[in-house]
Amino acid sequence: MPTSVLLSKGPQEAPVRHERRKDARPGELLAAALDLFVEKGFAATRVEEVAARAGVSKGTLFLYFASKDELFKAVVRENISGRFPQWSVEIETFEGSTADMLRYALALWWSSVGSTKASGIAKLMLSEARNFPELAAFYQQEVLQPAHEMVRRILQRGVDRKEFAPLNMQYAVYAVLAPMLFLQMMMHASAACCDSTDSLQLVPEEFLAAQVQTLLDGLRLRPTSPDSDKGLLSL
Repeated sequence: MPTSVLLSKGPQEAPVRHERRKDARPGELLAAALDLFVEKGFAATRVEEVAARAGVSKGTLFLYFASKDELFKAVVRENISGRFPQWSVEIETFEGSTADMLRYALALWWSSVGSTKASGIAKLMLSEARNFPELAAFYQQEVLQPAHEMVRRILQRGVDRKEFAPLNMQYAVYAVLAPMLFLQMMMHASAACCDSTDSLQLVPEEFLAAQVQTLLDGLRLRPTSPDSDKGLLSL
């Protein structure tokens, strides 16, 4: 009886361990791919390297991702574009002032993407988009357009609530996005030209706070002076 019990337990435990390992593989592959794409760029990264870093075979990688292009798209969705639905909900339900919303949005971006290795994807796209137009179109559709729309919604909220002055939304959006892009470039490109004592070194959180305050100082709606010309805002 003891022998039969022991024999029956062995086959039951092995599939559980195997199933756990199988379920973990896509996440391990995506993490390895993100590391290598950011370190080496898209063109220079080989799928064999991704598989080796994840501890699986090249054939196993292709069970989950049909090509390197599809692997890259999955990395972007896992780390950036897949977050937009939740970000949208948070912005939609935000109850504070639009100034506080803007501060919150940039802090949320920093904690979710900016402070992570995923922030290096922006530099990768700037440097390699011309050589990979399909991936550039994908990034435009799944990252840039939603980001533009989210920032536009925030700014429009401020205008509608008469917290911000009327804006040209087509270009005002870039006033918010530009500091974010600059910070990503500094984080992932400055090491090649600046040492640790260089004056260009900055504290990301302090940089973002300063940029938001500068934006808000320019965006806020000021009361008009009785003596001012119609349509002009007082200084």
